[in-house]
Amino acid sequence: MSSAVDLDEPPAVSPGGDRPPRRRDWGRTFIRGIGQTLITLGLVALLFVGYELRVTDFLSDRQQDQLSEQIQEQWADTPTVAPAVPAPSQPAPPFTPAPISVGVGDPFAVLHIPRLGTDWSRVVVEGAAQDQLAQGPGHYIGTAMPGEQGNLALAGHRVGRGSPFLDLDQMRPGDPIVVETADAWFVYRVLGDPATGDFATDPSGIPGQQIVRPEAVSVIAPTPGGAADGPASGAYLTLTTCHPKYSAQQRLIIHARLDGAAISKATAPDGPPALAG
Repeated sequence: MSSAVDLDEPPAVSPGGDRPPRRRDWGRTFIRGIGQTLITLGLVALLFVGYELRVTDFLSDRQQDQLSEQIQEQWADTPTVAPAVPAPSQPAPPFTPAPISVGVGDPFAVLHIPRLGTDWSRVVVEGAAQDQLAQGPGHYIGTAMPGEQGNLALAGHRVGRGSPFLDLDQMRPGDPIVVETADAWFVYRVLGDPATGDFATDPSGIPGQQIVRPEAVSVIAPTPGGAADGPASGAYLTLTTCHPKYSAQQRLIIHARLDGAAISKATAPDGPPALAG
């Protein structure tokens, strides 16, 4: 016979007592357990959201600062050559930017979007895998480089990892997107009709903005919307990000076209007028 007292199961009251034997309320215990589990899952979800929105933004901002320092140091070692001065009777030769050769994960350009803020800028790295997009906007490998014929295609997170393209839906037809490289500035403008704000009326037939499924890879073709191995009909810039916010079900796409020739940083060290919006 045990001498321990069973506190969970008190002895039944004798038939002459005042109360019947107490039974465990299994239903109440089950519901309480479910409630505690849901509360725990809710707290975990809140912590995850906080990590995605705050911690990853903080980490990405630090990486952007490091990339900015890195690329400025690289560019400082690359002499900027001013365009040759022609003889009075000869036309000025066109400025030819230096070719870009870059490894995966390395920075090579700075993206400026005045619509998103007068001081909005992000360093662009080579590659569009998650490792690269955690640092900032990434360049789809194999697409055009700045100023080239074809489609300069860049991807960026909408929410988290710095949220570089959080407000990309605010872009309007005619908005400038400026790409800065070691020795040049390139100005692209969002396709569509600036007068009416209609993205779908550009003479090229390419919409300035569209929402597509993730598998719609034709948006980064040499001619946006064309075949992946088709010819380029111009020099384009395409920005891609998730849509809607907090979801990856679709993609928000912005298409722009190169506006004029490359601008030498030797003659415009502070950037083109388009940087003002």
